[in-house]
Amino acid sequence: MKSIISCLIALMLCAPGAWAAGGGDRDSDSAWGPAIRKAIDAEDWTGAMALLQRDVAGNTATADTYNYLGYANRKLGQYDMAFKYYAVALKMNPEHKGAHEYVGETYLAVGNLEMAKKHLAALDRICFFGCKEFDDLKAAVAAYRPK
Repeated sequence: MKSIISCLIALMLCAPGAWAAGGGDRDSDSAWGPAIRKAIDAEDWTGAMALLQRDVAGNTATADTYNYLGYANRKLGQYDMAFKYYAVALKMNPEHKGAHEYVGETYLAVGNLEMAKKHLAALDRICFFGCKEFDDLKAAVAAYRPK
C-alpha cells in the first residue's frame, strides 16, 4: 500500500510538466501543421487562416484549428470573427487552455475585463498544477488598463 501511495505521489509531481507540454492544445493532426506554425511564427495571419480553412473545408478541423483561426483574426483586429472561432474551439473542447487564454486576451482588447476574468477563472480550474496559459492571462489581466 505504501509503495502505491509513493507511486501516486511521484506521478502527481511529474505529471504537470507532461500535461503542460502537450495539454491537448497542439494541432499535430493537421496535414498543414508545420506550414501553419511557420505562417504564425512569421505573423502571416492571412496565410495562416488560408491553411487553417483547409482543415475546416476538409472536415478535419480540431479545436486547435478554430483556436488558431481565432488567434489570427484577433491579430488582424477582427474581434467578432475571433470570438466566433474561439466559441467553436471551446464548444469542441471546453477545457482548451489556449482558447481560454486567447479569448480572455481578446476580451481585454475590446475592454471587457469581467469576461477576461471569467476565462482566467476557467483556466485556474483547468490548470490544477498551474500552466503557462493561466500565467499569461493573469499577467494580461493585471496589466490591463481601460482605454
